[in-house]
Amino acid sequence: MTMRFERDGAIGYLLIDRAAKRNAVSLAMWQSIPALIDGIETEAGLRVVVVKSASGGAFSVGADIHEMLENRGNSDWLAQNRAAISQAQHRLARCSVPTIAFIEGDAMGGGCAIALACDIRMATGAARLGVTPARLGLVYPFHDIKLLSDLVGPGQAKRLLFTGEHLSASEAARIGLVDIIADEVGDLALSIARNSGRSNKAMKLMMRRVLDGQSDEDAMTRKMFADAFTDDDFAEGATAFAEKRPAKFAD
Repeated sequence: MTMRFERDGAIGYLLIDRAAKRNAVSLAMWQSIPALIDGIETEAGLRVVVVKSASGGAFSVGADIHEMLENRGNSDWLAQNRAAISQAQHRLARCSVPTIAFIEGDAMGGGCAIALACDIRMATGAARLGVTPARLGLVYPFHDIKLLSDLVGPGQAKRLLFTGEHLSASEAARIGLVDIIADEVGDLALSIARNSGRSNKAMKLMMRRVLDGQSDEDAMTRKMFADAFTDDDFAEGATAFAEKRPAKFAD
């Protein structure tokens, strides 16, 4: 396995660790992601996860094309690969903990898709992003096309899909593919980690429902809103606000 999870207090790191292949994602790596997310969601007190390269440089150049070429005639392998990519992306996009993709170098194809499945995309000035299946005669998964279109709109999504061009960090930020350009992810991660984990998990779930097509409140969303007023986190947050001190949220 060449993906792993590490933790530093309230901040976790989902690390892509295959530098020799510029973090190309193999079938085994795709298959490992759901279990890693399952483990992340059992971590008490974890409030944010940063998805990044373990060694800097390329975030990920995408799916392992050499592995795909070697198995292009193997229908069982292709079916496993298709299912693994779908399950990994669905699970990452729906992780209950807020996620940040920190992109220090190239994020292409499936690597860009991993970033799309995160809540926030932060890139350094050296980053490049591209949606490149058309260059390879492949097709992007429907789920990932929806994530892309939700972020940048259908026109820019079609531009990226049809051209396969590599965007600079500044151009990616201009069209909404990247949210923040910065050299370090720590301040953003800390600003999330200082806040109520329960509040952010509830709001992330509501946002996912919006992105999945829900447009009106239902019993569950009304309950999440109402329950917050009786939660210990509200008592602490409101008291800290009144006392003009930082809140100390428990999990």
